[in-house]
Amino acid sequence: MLNQSFLFSLHFRRGRILPNAMITHPDELTPETSWNETIWAHTPEESLVDHQNCARLCVATLLPFKNGQPDWEGFENSIRWMLAAGEAYGVELVFVINADTGYIFQLNETLYAEVIRRFRAAFPGPKIICGTTAVGANGDVFKPEWYRPHFEVAQSFDNVEIMIMTSKLLNELPDEQRRDAYFQIAEMLTVPGIVHALEPSFVPWATPFSPWLLHELAQHEKFIGGKISTLDEPHFLYWSVMCRDLGLDFSPHSGDDYGIATAIRLGNPLLIGAGVSACPLICAAKQMWTQSPLDTRVYKLFEAFQSLEDAVFRLNEHGSAADYKHSTAHVLKNLGIIESSEIHPDCQDRRGDDEAKRMAGAMQRPLRIAERLGIDLFAKQS
Repeated sequence: MLNQSFLFSLHFRRGRILPNAMITHPDELTPETSWNETIWAHTPEESLVDHQNCARLCVATLLPFKNGQPDWEGFENSIRWMLAAGEAYGVELVFVINADTGYIFQLNETLYAEVIRRFRAAFPGPKIICGTTAVGANGDVFKPEWYRPHFEVAQSFDNVEIMIMTSKLLNELPDEQRRDAYFQIAEMLTVPGIVHALEPSFVPWATPFSPWLLHELAQHEKFIGGKISTLDEPHFLYWSVMCRDLGLDFSPHSGDDYGIATAIRLGNPLLIGAGVSACPLICAAKQMWTQSPLDTRVYKLFEAFQSLEDAVFRLNEHGSAADYKHSTAHVLKNLGIIESSEIHPDCQDRRGDDEAKRMAGAMQRPLRIAERLGIDLFAKQS
């Protein structure tokens, strides 16, 4: 909260009412600048509302398991189901594979490549975003070369973008060294790159990008955009305002599974694990938001799918949302998309024995709204 003395110090600057010393120009940024010191952290969401742009939905695709092995039939079923939703509502879908929802941290290099190969064999058309991380990281000195094994596999396929998923040693670098490390990683890119920032709700060591670091990365020619995985702070809004105000050729992708409707209202892309379990609902909402006249039932649809994802991404006893993958599997099983709610056998992000019942309860409201709005794809699949 801003204190009273701070509020009374407001004055006009560049056509806005701003607090004294509020930063509005990138030349004023330093690696130590916090978002709260900038105008981009104090701009209302309402000023960015866009009813025209139906931006892409990047679905962080689940890799399902059955009997301890990847369920390739379920994998393809889920993608066909999502493709049908995109086609029904005129939404561009991009499939994010081998990211956290695809168990990237448990995949060996052989399985990492097989996931992409099987996707491309079954679905040659759609664009894919391949998650990459620091393979074999060890010691206490970050090495950009750790990203090369995943890059070489992913970049051997067509119609690909690369998401550079943050890693512990990369995240721990001071901002200037962190920027330089990203620039070194970019030298290995032969396809468009997406940078990735995390909040501690996903992993305890994570720190989001500072405004200085975001601005530095957004100017790099190989980075077309970035994803901010956030649950507790409105960093996606900060990114969106900065990129708009400064005219940056960089697309913020929302990774806020607790604030899905924000990206739809702002006309910005989503890159979310929630897209797997709520794809038809999100696609329908994107269409409804951009149609004229506005169908105000879209607000109830926003509430319905958010209520589901609040349950899917609820924090565990350690304050982490990482168990969402297990909840997602239960939702897809309940819908008849996959046969088993198993997770990767080496993954510790696991819900309790009552999760099937909890997800069935969480699905009641969105199923009812989907029926009323005629969103037939969000129903039990025969």
